[in-house]
Amino acid sequence: MTDVDVTKNEQLSRYEAHLDGSLAGYAEYDDDGSVVTFSHTVTEPEFGGRGVASALARHSLDEVRAAGRTVRPTCSFYAGWIDKHPDYQDLLAR
Repeated sequence: MTDVDVTKNEQLSRYEAHLDGSLAGYAEYDDDGSVVTFSHTVTEPEFGGRGVASALARHSLDEVRAAGRTVRPTCSFYAGWIDKHPDYQDLLAR
């Protein structure tokens, strides 16, 4: 399996995942300066089961942590992913 390459596309307010040079998925967000709200995650069907959404979550949440911000996961995937990874639960906005 090829590694998933995740980048931040600020113009479209989303993190994008690429596999083999193709857009494999993305996670939409809204950043109010202190809280980043992740609202929607998409994995293109042909890339399902290859860890695309998990790579998006891990990469984006690591960036949020590095920036000293918190998250509000209104996207069910992000909410579930954070719930399953206790080391990211400290990022949840209170």
